[in-house]
Amino acid sequence: MENPQETSLENSNTEVKAERGPRGSGGGADGRRPREGRGRERTRDREPVEKEFVEKLVKLNRTAKVVKGGRRFSFSALTVIGDRKGNVGYGFGKANDVSEAIRKSIEKAKRNMITLPIKNGTIPHEIQGMFKSSRVLLKPACSGTGIIAGGPVRAIMEAGGVTDILSKSLGASSQYNVVKATFDGISRMLDARQIAKNRGKSLKELWG
Repeated sequence: MENPQETSLENSNTEVKAERGPRGSGGGADGRRPREGRGRERTRDREPVEKEFVEKLVKLNRTAKVVKGGRRFSFSALTVIGDRKGNVGYGFGKANDVSEAIRKSIEKAKRNMITLPIKNGTIPHEIQGMFKSSRVLLKPACSGTGIIAGGPVRAIMEAGGVTDILSKSLGASSQYNVVKATFDGISRMLDARQIAKNRGKSLKELWG
């Protein structure tokens, strides 16, 4: 003879299983459905954001100060930035941390942007920039030549969008002075559109 308590327990268990549903029907072990939008699915719709400026670190210097407890280090960074569309700038930053020094130099470079005239991937004419004892000669080049330049000048031209140029450092080789001399030459470079506007001619008439 069956026990009435056992039959009531079996009936209650079957009712609970029917409410939860079978384990293989899209739920977990406890019958719950997993939440949507977890993990990698959220990042699939995000598009990669392109940087506004190209940042190039020209020089990173470390200095040490001897104090009572040991040596205290300080860092200085010289950075060149550009948008590859004819706008370049440079900045110099100092801090006790490398990342902070680079951040300061980039912020200063963004505030000191100048226009680099570009014609068919090169500069419009030959020019020589000077700063103290450093001199930099910049000459236009035909298509396919590439950037024939040293470290600081190459970084400036790549950031500005120049693809073909000839250059030569004629004075002191200090990287900071070479960058200043290069920007001196760029600032004195003539823009064809501005000259055509001053002469009252079109750009096609000016170039011939």
